[in-house]
Amino acid sequence: MTLAEDSVRRLPRGSHGLTREEVVRSQRTRIFGAMARVMAEKGYGATSVADVLRNAQVSRETFYEQFTSKQACFLAAFEAAVEFVFERASTTIPADAKGVDRFDRALRSYLDTLAEHPAVGRLFLVEVYAAGPEAVERRVALQKRFADAVNQMLGSRTDADRFAVEAFVAATAAMVTARLAADDLDGIRALHAPLLELVRDVYSSRRH
Repeated sequence: MTLAEDSVRRLPRGSHGLTREEVVRSQRTRIFGAMARVMAEKGYGATSVADVLRNAQVSRETFYEQFTSKQACFLAAFEAAVEFVFERASTTIPADAKGVDRFDRALRSYLDTLAEHPAVGRLFLVEVYAAGPEAVERRVALQKRFADAVNQMLGSRTDADRFAVEAFVAATAAMVTARLAADDLDGIRALHAPLLELVRDVYSSRRH
């Protein structure tokens, strides 16, 4: 079960044969999914712990057994969202793909994932800026992680190469964020072709 499955199924009452670890994982998944859904509707500031509890169908006691506050829960949900997106992107890349072809598959998967799960995308691209300085620091670190991944795919060797990738990642994040905020999911997918063309042009020019 992942954060993006939008499952709010309650665990069966009584003996269910699950370990404590499995129970906690199920509860956290429901809480994270609920936080993403509620924030997509109300925004971070207007979302209360009570809103999340109702949507996740978990008790207040269960919530505070795992998180000290709404912000602590948000930061954990942020990390889960990031890992979900990275996992989706990495598992769609053929083992023999290289360079721009490898980047092509990762970019398409990234954009498709955000279009298919916009609440998850809003969590780490839109609402993160309302969740305080620590959340923003994690957002900055995430953008660097994306840039590092693209540098590795494209085989960036020079400072100029790495700067070009950093600028590309920042521009992509800004364009995706704007479309998420406008609920323009087709627009997110439509970014694939022009962004890929841009990278092909830059990559080609730097190899000649």
